[in-house]
Amino acid sequence: MSDTTRAAHAPGHDTPPPLRVAVIIGSTRKDRFGPVPARWITGRLRSRPDLDTDLIDLAEYEMPVLGGNDPDEPLPEPVKALGERLQQADAFVVVTPVYNRSYPASLKSVVDWFHEEWAAKPVGFVSYGGMTGGVQAVEHLRAVFAEFNTVSPREAVLFPNFWEVFDHDGRLVDTEAVAPAADVFTDQLLWWARALRRARAESPFPVEDGQ
Repeated sequence: MSDTTRAAHAPGHDTPPPLRVAVIIGSTRKDRFGPVPARWITGRLRSRPDLDTDLIDLAEYEMPVLGGNDPDEPLPEPVKALGERLQQADAFVVVTPVYNRSYPASLKSVVDWFHEEWAAKPVGFVSYGGMTGGVQAVEHLRAVFAEFNTVSPREAVLFPNFWEVFDHDGRLVDTEAVAPAADVFTDQLLWWARALRRARAESPFPVEDGQ
């Protein structure tokens, strides 16, 4: 634990604990590119002392097909383990490719397994693809996450023709071309994360009966 984190948790200290941001690698395909932009955005987030960043690779979880609606049925172990990590997050960054003008089935399965883990938290997007940079996947995900009572910042980080944007070592070819947009994206995400964490602490988020 860093000195900053210790100070934040010291008795009588008014500084809130660092925001916890979960970065989710949405693709599980073999030879996927997703870990490259995921590590890049994670590195930028970890450079900020007010954040605690958790990089989540969905390929490490053997997520089953979504089960039934029986509340007494125990959760499969991979679902339970992933849910614990998601629950701890104050904000999410979803890193996604575009597959056939949308996002991966592996990501949809994970989104649908959970409910309160997403609610009243911001979800930002980093996407990669061809000419459009995966914007179709981002727009579809915005609509899906809205059903879980999340907030999606306007800005996203898109990587068109991603094979030209990163070198063979996973580093950006032109950092200065991307950095300003990435900074605005991060600032918007964290603004919502702070605001919604305060709101959740003050009162539970209202939901319909049975949701």
